[in-house]
Amino acid sequence: MMSMLGKIKDVQAKLKQVRENLVQITVTSEAGGGMVKATINGDRQLVKLEIDNDLVKPEDKEMLQDLVVAAINKGMKDIDEKIKEEFKKGTEGILPNIPGLDFGSML
Repeated sequence: MMSMLGKIKDVQAKLKQVRENLVQITVTSEAGGGMVKATINGDRQLVKLEIDNDLVKPEDKEMLQDLVVAAINKGMKDIDEKIKEEFKKGTEGILPNIPGLDFGSML
């Protein structure tokens, strides 16, 4: 029983460490062939938005809005995958391999 409690504390400490490190990982996703780029960190915050100068025209406003939304949405999906990878790496050997265990839900 004591061994199990010790293992639980190890898991809690490791998960806390992984959560704290998430803000340091980022993904950059593109839309419109790279004309719009969104960089999102592991805390799911948009930290940078790049827009190609050719898109900054009043007549292209609607297309620009669509590309920004597409880049951010893709970035959110990409960072979720990266977060899951970090949790898997951070808890390797500590948590049992349980089919269907969603590391993203541990946030």
